[in-house]
Amino acid sequence: MAIAEFNFSAWTTRYPEFGAVSEERAALFFTEAGLYLDNTDASPVADINVRLMLLNMLTAHIAALSGALEADGKPSGSVGRVSSASEGSVSVSFDTGLSPGTAAWFSQTTYGMAFWQATKNLRNARYVAAPARVTEPWMGVAWRR
Repeated sequence: MAIAEFNFSAWTTRYPEFGAVSEERAALFFTEAGLYLDNTDASPVADINVRLMLLNMLTAHIAALSGALEADGKPSGSVGRVSSASEGSVSVSFDTGLSPGTAAWFSQTTYGMAFWQATKNLRNARYVAAPARVTEPWMGVAWRR
């Protein structure tokens, strides 16, 4: 297995809204995405093309959270999901109980929610039964197949 390598041109083709982001900054977002989805031989996603697609989704999510879609390229300063809003005298409340890696954290952007849905099969427990013990009379010992 190999690692997925960031391709800025392909990423901005898929996510043209991030065209103003520098290649260096986008590469840093991609590296950060590796904190949430292992990009090594030990990754739970063996198919390199699928892993690259998922890492690109995460890169877009992290870029959006980092303010890459803002006119000045800086985060808005608001952290969390909007929990309530009003119009008269403008009032906004944010739910800040968002831990990275949780469904609520991913649901802050469409890119994160797409990643969350695409990886639901990775969040299932997998039961692997122990091999059966077999005793062969001629060996006089129990061994595992």
